[in-house]
Amino acid sequence: MAVGTVLAGALMSVALPVGHPSAAPAADDPVPTHEGMPDDGFDDEPEGEQDDSVGPDSTPSATAPAPAPAEPVPGRPGDFRLTTGSDLSGLVGRLDAALPKQGLTELLEQANRTPERCGDPTIYGSDLIPADRVCWKSDDATSKEWIPQAITGVSDAQEDEDWGTSNAEPIAVGSYDTVNPGRGNKTEDRDNCVQASASDACNEKGVRITFLNQATKKYRHVLLVWPYVNSYDHISFDALHAREGRCPAPTSCEAQNGIHAGGMVWYGNYLYVADTANGMRVFDLRRIMDLNPDNDSATEDEMQDGLPSDLTDKKRIGRQSNVWYAYGYRYVMPQVATLRFATARNSGDVSKNQCYKTGRPKASYVSLDRTGTDHLVLGEYCNMGSNPRDDMSNGRVGTYPMTALTAAVEGAPGTVAEADKAYGLPTGGSFGDEPLWHKIQGALRYEGKWYFHRSNLHDNGRLLQATVDGGDQLAGNPKVLESSIGPEDLYLAHGRGDGFAPRLWSLSEHAPYGDEEGKCSRCEREVYSYPVSDVIGGFGS
Repeated sequence: MAVGTVLAGALMSVALPVGHPSAAPAADDPVPTHEGMPDDGFDDEPEGEQDDSVGPDSTPSATAPAPAPAEPVPGRPGDFRLTTGSDLSGLVGRLDAALPKQGLTELLEQANRTPERCGDPTIYGSDLIPADRVCWKSDDATSKEWIPQAITGVSDAQEDEDWGTSNAEPIAVGSYDTVNPGRGNKTEDRDNCVQASASDACNEKGVRITFLNQATKKYRHVLLVWPYVNSYDHISFDALHAREGRCPAPTSCEAQNGIHAGGMVWYGNYLYVADTANGMRVFDLRRIMDLNPDNDSATEDEMQDGLPSDLTDKKRIGRQSNVWYAYGYRYVMPQVATLRFATARNSGDVSKNQCYKTGRPKASYVSLDRTGTDHLVLGEYCNMGSNPRDDMSNGRVGTYPMTALTAAVEGAPGTVAEADKAYGLPTGGSFGDEPLWHKIQGALRYEGKWYFHRSNLHDNGRLLQATVDGGDQLAGNPKVLESSIGPEDLYLAHGRGDGFAPRLWSLSEHAPYGDEEGKCSRCEREVYSYPVSDVIGGFGS
């Protein structure tokens, strides 16, 4: 299946003098930085989301919320109900008319970053030996700004595991922007990040997707963006949930923080990205916008609307003063749909990763089950501490038929996608002085069994297995396998299209900061796979 097209016709490459005299601000084009930047209307992520070091106190507080209704039933499918958000097609259409596109096959052929040597193999522990290890270029491997979380790939996207005419067998990794040094929090500080003294990392850049070409072993980053119309009716875009403090009530308006993007699924042309507080954001791989079609970042290309782009300025984004920016990224992919939880949030505190047995779940991670009718799996990361309260939950998972999700993405606002199954996580077992079954970073259902990645701060995590107990609860296998340090999301390459044995892919999030940070001296940031046969054999079935 081909995705996107290379724009027909000539795309001029123009070298404009410094200051862009040919693109001087028009009377109706916003000049102040971030003027008109949007609030996308979605809830903020909880502080410390999916961070093992941030958890609830070990004893109940005097201000603890009242327990949920007596004997709540875990895993109620209705709590997972999703509905389609506002229609973004008009905004995406206007952006599509303004900017040229690039197909994923061509993007993979032009991948510009080469992985470097992998590090210490002892990060994987003694129970499982990785079949594949993919490492990053050094700046990505050690970045304090971008933290990898989510993984998916062509086995999720296509049953035959082919994408167009490419033999790239692409894997996609999602990372979130975690630090913004010098960024202001109020309207009066909104220009902080464009000052000459500001770091390129100052702005909140939201989420980027990294597409890895397995044939060439090279990769390329794509920035996810939110389309909007600025205050002068020009189409533009901003990073996801990243408004820089501009709002109608400046005295009370704080800058937005980006989403965590703890999991994602690539299915057909759509990329489903978890938004913990809200549900899922959806992107279309046929809409990858290319701000540098001539592949020369030193020159400014003319876009379809006649305006130039500038990849050398890494501090601006969207259309500003009649020039297109993207924080220096060549590619951006705009959000095309939103799937929002319809159930009300539980009133309990979630600021330290608490979860509850009723109310909307968190969208902490997602994966795809292709072993029967295609389903998306969605679940929660929960930190219960060492002495959890009765109203708290160690996590729930739910499943959605992909036909229902696709219909919701392509349907009118308010279209409903129901979960057909939901389960509470197992409750037995311990890990040190705390429950075993919490701090789940990724989940996958495969041939009727469930697999979970359990994190362990800066030490080796665990791979867990469970089966359905016949009701709405999962029963855990007492056997536990040691996994990598900093384990995250899960993705299964089923191998039915290319003839390879199935492999369970994941990734590690922690960079090897060593003594500089006083933590994680053994950490390595890698993408890796385990043979599924080894995983099944390790659990004894």
